Amino acid sequence: MRPLLLWALILFSVSADAHRFAPSLLQIKTSGSDTYAVTWKTPIQQVSDVAMTPILPDVCTLAEESPWIREGTGKLRQSTYQCPGGLIGQSIGVAGLGPNQSSVMLNVALADGIDHQAVLTADASIFVVPAEPDRWQVVGRYTVLGAEHIWAGIDHLLFVLGLLLLVGGGRRLVWTITAFTVGHSITLAMVTLGVFDYPVAFIEFLIALSIFVLALELTREGGQSWLWRQPWWLAGLFGLLHGMGFAGALADTGLPQANLPLALLFFNVGIEFGQLAFIAVLLGLGMLFRRLIAHPPAVVLQLPVLVLGVLSAMWCIERGLEALS
Repeated sequence: MRPLLLWALILFSVSADAHRFAPSLLQIKTSGSDTYAVTWKTPIQQVSDVAMTPILPDVCTLAEESPWIREGTGKLRQSTYQCPGGLIGQSIGVAGLGPNQSSVMLNVALADGIDHQAVLTADASIFVVPAEPDRWQVVGRYTVLGAEHIWAGIDHLLFVLGLLLLVGGGRRLVWTITAFTVGHSITLAMVTLGVFDYPVAFIEFLIALSIFVLALELTREGGQSWLWRQPWWLAGLFGLLHGMGFAGALADTGLPQANLPLALLFFNVGIEFGQLAFIAVLLGLGMLFRRLIAHPPAVVLQLPVLVLGVLSAMWCIERGLEALS
């Protein structure tokens, strides 16, 4: 399987920043009679020269706008709009999603505690504000958002890839992935619900370090170490760290307070769907590769581990310097 996984690693290595292309956030909150506070957050680096721009209804006029503020790998701008007659029944969207291959998490908070959420994509870039929230929309949108996040989070996928290289298939893989799932589900829920806070930059460094430790474990000959015999302990422990990373991404996109448990649950469900789909693709491609090349050279078998170690070491240096700054 390892030769084929090399190609997956090479594809992932095109960018060393794991969440640079995370979904953008458009948050609209009522702040008075027909007055709305608008927060627009988007990654600094984009894949196109076409700018992504929020589109508000024609009835809305700009009253005040702040300069851009940098937040990590993103930038944020806050504005105030006057929208006579309110936003119910009005269309809100974002231009430029197609060229940037991106999505936007839209949160609309109206009066009387009514919240709406939508994931805007190139195929569905407009949202018409209804009078009442739809729980099934929350289920669908946060499931999609969770799946999108795991596939955009190269560091998380590389860790899963490393686990797959370590344990192979069968029962060991089931126990190991289950431990990773339990670990990140615990911290995702606890951080999102405000049980504790954490230093974001330091946790991102530890996530990179977890991948590096896994790469070192893969270099051991014979597979006789304690971690090789019981890899679920490693997966569960580092899953706690990765869950904090998931929580940070969820906090960036926002949560509907009226449907908080539902959104949290199905964001996690989306992560699991994306993770299992990733594993299924790798296992399928691995079986295909073994049929095509029965006895690959030994050096080819070691290349995936080398690439995994190099990428994680690069992240450790980059994020370590950011945590110290």
